Amino acid sequence: MMERLEFKAAFTTDDAGAITGKAWDFSSPDRVGDMIDPAAFAGAVGKSIPMLFAHDQAQAVGVWDQVTVEADGLKVSGKLLVNDVVRAAEVRALCRAGGITGLSVGFVTTKAIPRRGGGRTIQNLDLVECSLVAVPAHPAARITNLKDLPLSTENTNLDLAALEQKLIAAEAKVTAAETKAANDNKTLADRLAAFEVKLNRPAILKGNNDNEPSPERKAFKSFLKYGPERMPGEEAKSLVVSDDTRGGYLATAEFQAEVIKNIVQFSPVRQAARVGSTASSSVILPKRTGTPTASWVGETEDRQSTESAYGQIEIPINEAACYVDVSLQLLEDAAVNVESEVAMDLAEEFGRLEGVAFVNGDGFKKPTGFMTDAGIPFTVSGSAAVIADADGSADGLINLMYALKPAYRANGVWMANGTTIAALRRLKDTTKQYIWQPSIQAGEPATLLGRPIVEAPDMPDIAAGTFPIIFGDFTRYRIYDRVAMSILRDPYSQATTGKVRFHARRRVGGANTQAEAFRKLKVAAA
Repeated sequence: MMERLEFKAAFTTDDAGAITGKAWDFSSPDRVGDMIDPAAFAGAVGKSIPMLFAHDQAQAVGVWDQVTVEADGLKVSGKLLVNDVVRAAEVRALCRAGGITGLSVGFVTTKAIPRRGGGRTIQNLDLVECSLVAVPAHPAARITNLKDLPLSTENTNLDLAALEQKLIAAEAKVTAAETKAANDNKTLADRLAAFEVKLNRPAILKGNNDNEPSPERKAFKSFLKYGPERMPGEEAKSLVVSDDTRGGYLATAEFQAEVIKNIVQFSPVRQAARVGSTASSSVILPKRTGTPTASWVGETEDRQSTESAYGQIEIPINEAACYVDVSLQLLEDAAVNVESEVAMDLAEEFGRLEGVAFVNGDGFKKPTGFMTDAGIPFTVSGSAAVIADADGSADGLINLMYALKPAYRANGVWMANGTTIAALRRLKDTTKQYIWQPSIQAGEPATLLGRPIVEAPDMPDIAAGTFPIIFGDFTRYRIYDRVAMSILRDPYSQATTGKVRFHARRRVGGANTQAEAFRKLKVAAA
């Protein structure tokens, strides 16, 4: 019994502000008949103790920084932390409204003797805290001053009905304040979210106009329209001189990206192949030429030694060059996007040139095409002059497809020219269903036997002994773009026709890295 925490109070709401008051009266017992000797509080004098609301340790609202023992009772003074603790501000409002008028101490009794007539005389205790309460255990334990607001100590008979009305009014004020704060917080959060969205816009980070081009891009555009002779000096300084012995300037990164994006429209192999970039004159890739071999053995039998074998594939970077002629009037027309016009023309020519090389290139000053790879196996069509079998079915194509290993077949793509695709569209299976299926989704290719088919105009036509169709995992065909493009503006050679010629050069390499990932269809009976 001696070690339990005792509360000399009835619980209620809380207050905030500078407070002084009497926490215990020595002249009379409390409501349960207990009295406390003044000497019992000696250990608390000069110390700071927590200020709680209704003895609730989860509702600390301030601190009592002065505890004194006087003749008539235990006096305390402290401060509600109204600027730091939300609950403290609510308690202060209740104190001012009269909802909280009393103080109560929480302590652990360490020594006590019974009183005649009931109750105890507590001779020693450990003071734990002092709380603000509505109905204290001791009627004389009252708040005497709240932040310059004197409180009467004469009337100790509480009108409970009036007190309840005051509490309701105070709680209504607190609820209204909380609602207003929540609405203000939501408004502020919405404004901050909108501001954050604006900050995350990439163009805003540039600091100027959303469409403001970089100095290099403006200089390159001026170079295309006017040439270096008529360019403003400050723009000419932004051009990057090419290392080309014929002169010229390097195209901006944005212009190069635009050209490469457009090339894809004219170079169908890029749609299926694996494309990368390099800054060197060649790319060396490791290639596994032998695989380890496992075998079943007995418990004590010798194990066969085995190991993988590796080699290298070198893909040289070759140079491609072309030129485009642009009308002088077109260049002088400020409303025309000169960059887009030149980029599209260059893309069309480069796409045509590299498309031939990626399919049929012999590797001499150009990429090595996949159709010239002697290591790629083939399947015969079953007919001497057409891609269908003798009975008009597509068994040869089905045999070709399933001759590939499953790993390659899962990523397989068909490739043929337009004439061959027209013939494929007429083929049917044994149930008289067309094996060619049109795309039902925009941007997606048509399918042949469930796999995409890409039209490559440089593939061979159907004829006896030719290979008009190839199927395989085209990610095994590598294309590497050299990061640089040089543009030379020639305003003289075509001046008599009112044109300006732009000479461009770029470097690209390509080669097949795995022959077993492909299979060709040969037009032959057997």
